[in-house]
Amino acid sequence: MIYIGLTGWSDHPSLYRSPSASRDKLFDYSGHFPIVELDTSFYSIPSVANVQKWITETPDHFQFVVKAYQGMTGHLREENPYESAKKMFEAFRESIHIFQEAGKLALVLVQFPPWFDCQQKNVQYIRYIKQQLANFPVAIEFRNRTWYSEDFMEGTLNFLREQQLFHTVCDEPQAGEGSVPLVPIPTGDRVLLRIHGRNIHGWHNPGNNEQWRKVRFLYNYTDEELIGLKKVVEKLQNTAKEVYVLFNNNSDHHAAGNAKTLQKMLGIEYQYLSPKQLDLFEGD
Repeated sequence: MIYIGLTGWSDHPSLYRSPSASRDKLFDYSGHFPIVELDTSFYSIPSVANVQKWITETPDHFQFVVKAYQGMTGHLREENPYESAKKMFEAFRESIHIFQEAGKLALVLVQFPPWFDCQQKNVQYIRYIKQQLANFPVAIEFRNRTWYSEDFMEGTLNFLREQQLFHTVCDEPQAGEGSVPLVPIPTGDRVLLRIHGRNIHGWHNPGNNEQWRKVRFLYNYTDEELIGLKKVVEKLQNTAKEVYVLFNNNSDHHAAGNAKTLQKMLGIEYQYLSPKQLDLFEGD
């Protein structure tokens, strides 16, 4: 199976009924795609009530890729609101367990920061993450290219296989340090492809955080580039049972259109989506 979706459901105007209240956006989104990345969980661990609400708002077969909380991945700059790592992981497990019980947890995405390079202490920390999330399907995303260097790439992929961790393949600008190459190799029966755009000039933070976040993922894939991504997806499908594809290039709302074009190129028509509201003169 190939599941195509987007990162987040709240900022894709072309997908919503007009007018669409913010509380209806997830329902509207799930009428177009069978999967979504829950990215707000990176900033704060979602409450049990919110998770239950999202589960109720989506069809039975809908899936979530839940992004790991920033305190778990080394991104957190301010003081950790949890009194200990133990309490933090307990809260996160309690939250994602609800997705899992409902049959709606595709993956937990553990995305490490650009300074998380390939060295022994970081390998050990990945082992720790695996222990803390032992009962959940975990995908690892590296953002430091040392993991894919000539000396380490084979060891990186073998380590993920041994730990039963799923590889996150990335399409992003090749901007040297702080970017990773596209390595379309699964390390298990699931694989995640995250598509970040190819805005090489906006990829690195020039110092203006607000402006940088607007331009980093500002990119509209051409049909030729999407054909290339189609070939990547097909290659992944040859060795993985489930391929999850998430478009993250949404600074100017290009992600939804690019995702639908790729879906059409692959000849995929999804069943079991939320019903869409018909226009006045549409349907019976």
